[in-house]
This record gives sequence, C-alpha cells and structure tokens, in this order.
Amino acid sequence: MKWMFSAGAIALCLVLSGCSSDYVMATKDGRMIMTDGKPVIDKETGLVKYTDQRGHELQINGDEVSTIIER
Repeated sequence: MKWMFSAGAIALCLVLSGCSSDYVMATKDGRMIMTDGKPVIDKETGLVKYTDQRGHELQINGDEVSTIIER
C-alpha cells in the first residue's frame, strides 16, 4: 500500500509539471500540497513552513507530511 501511495505521488508530480509549484508535499491523510519554492523544516518546532500557490505563507506539522518531492 505504501509503495502505491509513493507511485501515485510521483505520477501526480509528473502530471502537474505545468503548474507554477516547485515542490509537492504529500500528507499522511492523502492530500497533495503544491508549494512555490522549497518548504523549510524548523527542527526546533517540527513545523514545515511553505508558500502556497496564492503566495500565502503557511505552516503544517511535520508529522503530517509523508513526502516532499521536487517537481
């Protein structure tokens, strides 16, 4: 099951290659988050800081992120 999720995430990245995002974050609950620029992991807090496609700066708990893939 885990390999299927990874394969799906990679396939989604290839399909979305025309988008403006530089990275795709896959969450453990199955969401795909497209980011502008590379997400930054704060080792002290465990949060992943990223900028979404609309230019908003957001954070997500690092425990929720399963994969960060560069497009």
